[in-house]
Amino acid sequence: MVDIGFVMGKSKLAPQSDPTIPRLELCAAVLAVEMAELIQDELDLKLDSTKYYTDSKVVLGYIYNESKRFYVYVHNRVQRIRHSTNPEQWNYVRTEDNPADLASRSVPASHLTQTMWFSGPSFLRKLSNQSEPFQSFSLVSPESDVEVRPDVKSYVTHLHGKGLSIQRFERFSTFQSLQRAVALLIHVARSFKYPNTMDKCKGWHHCDLPRSPDELSQAREVIIRAVQRNTFEKEFKALEKSKPVPLNSCLRNLNPVLQNDLICLGGRLKNAEVGVELKNPVILPKGHHVSMLLVRHHHAQVKHQGRHLTEGAVRAAGLWILGGKRLINSTLYKCVTCRRLRGRMQEQQMADLPPERLKVCPPFTYVGLDVFGPWYIATRRTRGAQPDAKRWAMLFCCMSSRAVHIEVIASMDTSSCINALRRFFAIRGPAKQLRSDCGTNFIGACRELGMNTNQPDMTVQRYLYQHGCSWVFNPPHASHMGGSWERLIGVARRILDSMLLKHGTRLTHEVLCTLMAEVAAIMNARPLVPVSNDPEDPFILTPSMLLTQKVGVPPPPGDFTDRDLLTKQWRQVQALSNMFWTRWRQVYLSTLQSRKKWTLSHQNLQEGDVVLLKDNQAARNCWPLAIVTKAFPGEDGRVRKVELKTTDQGHSKVYLRPVTELVLLLSKE
Repeated sequence: MVDIGFVMGKSKLAPQSDPTIPRLELCAAVLAVEMAELIQDELDLKLDSTKYYTDSKVVLGYIYNESKRFYVYVHNRVQRIRHSTNPEQWNYVRTEDNPADLASRSVPASHLTQTMWFSGPSFLRKLSNQSEPFQSFSLVSPESDVEVRPDVKSYVTHLHGKGLSIQRFERFSTFQSLQRAVALLIHVARSFKYPNTMDKCKGWHHCDLPRSPDELSQAREVIIRAVQRNTFEKEFKALEKSKPVPLNSCLRNLNPVLQNDLICLGGRLKNAEVGVELKNPVILPKGHHVSMLLVRHHHAQVKHQGRHLTEGAVRAAGLWILGGKRLINSTLYKCVTCRRLRGRMQEQQMADLPPERLKVCPPFTYVGLDVFGPWYIATRRTRGAQPDAKRWAMLFCCMSSRAVHIEVIASMDTSSCINALRRFFAIRGPAKQLRSDCGTNFIGACRELGMNTNQPDMTVQRYLYQHGCSWVFNPPHASHMGGSWERLIGVARRILDSMLLKHGTRLTHEVLCTLMAEVAAIMNARPLVPVSNDPEDPFILTPSMLLTQKVGVPPPPGDFTDRDLLTKQWRQVQALSNMFWTRWRQVYLSTLQSRKKWTLSHQNLQEGDVVLLKDNQAARNCWPLAIVTKAFPGEDGRVRKVELKTTDQGHSKVYLRPVTELVLLLSKE
């Protein structure tokens, strides 16, 4: 007969630290173990077996666990349980069959006699005559359990053979840093082998003392030996057996020999009275990271000079790099310091002509303008007045017909620029678009006149708004973008120089205006295309043909009859205009087809590139560094102007510059 009775019970309140339910269940299991030990100590009888029951499968997983590690709180309590019990003693009981669950709830004392608090669960009587089947429990959701430590994986690499692994060499950007790191390893290895050499250097330690020349020299040999053994494995095996290298080896023509466990060049200089470094230089593979670091190192030692000096420094150091010339050229091309000192300005393929150059439209519809000069003129000699004054000239160029108009201005200020524009508009009519550089007088005139520009925040005046005139500014320092009028300024200067040689340099305002008018007439009479010797082609295509509607010979027959040309002047004028534009299309446009320079397409600058900004007022080594903040691609997708950001005395500045004023130092890619 089996009797089940109540011996002892205990319950505790949950602490105010608000622990989790699994922790409270685990504390209850620890309390059960402590109570069982107390009962066994107080009884005079020896118990045959002890079983523990809990309704928490999480706690059972903790107790049965053999693979996972827990954090301190759970680890200590699980150790306490397993110190006094075995996992096989722990079993699962349903919550409704667990008497201890009553202690965690509010059950009146008068009702306890009606519960299983004193009698225990009924399944105990069924298991009294038979053994309970063993059941193992695993962790419940170990991936999401906060009490379970994550797995820490350790990888073990088995090295076969001797030598230093070169996988980490690519993490070094200079040969000096790689050499110092290997020298430190050599120093630490020696401290293990000879621990009594220095009191501070024993065993594994971080040594702040400078490395000795012997350690640095040994580190250099260790690095080169590791590179050779990794690259020339077959050659090493053959040379160690005193056999020739394989026929397909890249060292076949160099007659390699083995010296101090290094592959050196054999060559034909055995009897030369030179040092070992020149007689038997150490061979290094081409394209290897260490070879590139050595080239950089010796290139810096010769103060970033050219290829010949760098190659001489490499050979003098006792190194023979396969494909060394190509590696040296590649290293020097990528050297940032060399780019700062001698790098070429950026270039881009010459852009297509803008539509304004190719449109058939009235003269001076699309205009490019610029100012040139000055010249000194004589003024009236009055008391307090200056005997001489300066004068400039503003040149207006028709973008399509290449006609020229010149106005003389008294100063370079905004007022003179506006007056010249008003005279030009009064004579030639309003223009749809003006193009110029970013001269301060042009910027000021554009603001005063309220014209639409590519500059922000411009006030628009009513009378120029009605004309629909806009002003486009080229980037600063981009004179080549205004080549159509810059070229004509050079022609005007040469004509004016010959005139001043004849009339003398003593000018008045009236004489200068007359000379400028004659210069414009000569330039407008220049041929736009080479003059033909064909008698069937007597006409010379000039801008004045369109401006004055006058030619030196009668027009050829065409769609207009002789009677029309003689009797109706307006038809003659129309015939001359049609003849100009016909030849302009057939002959002149073909001369603009080819690109005289900048024929190749280059890589575009992009946002994030580091560049060197050209400064004509400073030496090249004082040019500022800048970073590209914005690129402006053209219609063909090629970038010819960018926005830059640089710093000057702690203040950042933003500039708009053409790519021809920049040297690329570091690309974003």
